Amino acid sequence: MLGVLFIFKNFETFCVFKCYYSMEKLQILKTISTREVLRNKWWRYFVDEYKFPDGSEGEYHFVRTSGSTMTIAKLSETSFVLTRQYRYLNRRISLEFPGGGIKEGLEPETNAREELAEEAGYEASEMIEIGIFNPFNGVTDEICHVFLALGLTQVEARPEPSEEFEIVTLSKQQIIEYIQKGELWDGMTLASWALYLSKENQF
Repeated sequence: MLGVLFIFKNFETFCVFKCYYSMEKLQILKTISTREVLRNKWWRYFVDEYKFPDGSEGEYHFVRTSGSTMTIAKLSETSFVLTRQYRYLNRRISLEFPGGGIKEGLEPETNAREELAEEAGYEASEMIEIGIFNPFNGVTDEICHVFLALGLTQVEARPEPSEEFEIVTLSKQQIIEYIQKGELWDGMTLASWALYLSKENQF
């Protein structure tokens, strides 16, 4: 076996090399067939036949969506707008940034603006896309687009008939404390907040 010693100047260089090297080693899984099982206005449910890394075959069940948006609504230098809502599957109240699935025919920014107005009752003079993420990459191909909303003006909230929201304003420290106490537990809100914190000095 051939051994190679690499000396890295810093941890970031090591991470870049390690990720690149791993991608060279990992196999691209091959799709044999795809069939759609169920469709509604929010998502489409598929079952793929595909090859495992060892050459055997199996099924992969997954959901395909049109994507989603989430908005960090910054009301001032020290406060942010979030909503509380009841999440049926977990049977508990959830504290979240405004967001939702991308409606048919809408661009991500337009969708984010609509969700911000509908759920939180605010319009923004400026929307900055700060990143994207997949909320559950073993189950869906969904990509969530995260925006920072600035220059907020209050308007009348227009929730859909199936939705009910309580609008809350929190400081950065309060958001961190809710996370630490496990009271802010929504994965998409946590991922969006992490993106914001990684770039907040740019805004």
